[in-house]
Amino acid sequence: MMNERDIGQEILDGLDEIKAFKAGKGKLKTTVLSEPSPAKEIREKLQLSQSAFASFMGVSVRTIQDWEQGRRNPQGPAKALLRVVEQHPEVFESLR
Repeated sequence: MMNERDIGQEILDGLDEIKAFKAGKGKLKTTVLSEPSPAKEIREKLQLSQSAFASFMGVSVRTIQDWEQGRRNPQGPAKALLRVVEQHPEVFESLR
């Protein structure tokens, strides 16, 4: 049986943690996310053409080329999606 979450209580607990931290009485939990591998490396592991990878990522082929040639770097949601695809390629496989 799954436990039901009390979102309201979780928010209040989080606020209490912040107050304690600001008063010097506690530590905040933080998580550092790793940088994804280069887009080309991820694309090649998935055995995709630039066109197919661009379609999956929701960007233009030109953007993929810019990433792979170092003219631009993935930002925001694209970076997050690269991280997910790299760490859980099975997610991508279910979309093929």
